[in-house]
Amino acid sequence: MSKARILDVGNCDPDHGTLSRMLNERFDVSIDRVMFVGEALEKLAENPSYDLVLVNRLIFADRSPGIELIRQMQANDALKNVRVMMVSNFEEAQQQAVAAGAVEGFGKDAIFEDSTADRLSKYLSNNN
Repeated sequence: MSKARILDVGNCDPDHGTLSRMLNERFDVSIDRVMFVGEALEKLAENPSYDLVLVNRLIFADRSPGIELIRQMQANDALKNVRVMMVSNFEEAQQQAVAAGAVEGFGKDAIFEDSTADRLSKYLSNNN
C-alpha cells in the first residue's frame, strides 16, 4: 500500500517538526511542505492527489490567513474535493475553516492526543 500524501502549509519549523513526528509515528505518510498559499496552490495544481492538506491559521512566512487557501481550493473545481484541515487552537478559526469547506481540524495543543489521531485516520487510510 502506498503512503498517504500530506501537504503541510505555512507551519514554522518547530510546528512542522512536531506535526511530522506525530504523523510519522502514527501513520504511513509522505509529507511535503510549502510556506505560502501561492506555493500550495501550485503544488496542488501539479498533483491534486494529496490525501490531506494541513494549513496553519496564520501562514508563518507572511502572516496571511490560512483560510484563504481553503477558500481558493473550494473555488477551484480541480481542488475543491481535496481534503483540507485547519491547524489552530482557536475554535473560531476552526469554525470558519469548516464553514469555508475544510474538514474538522485540530489545535497544536492537541497534536499528540488520540482524538487528533482518530480525526486524521479518516483521511489517512493506511494508518498503523
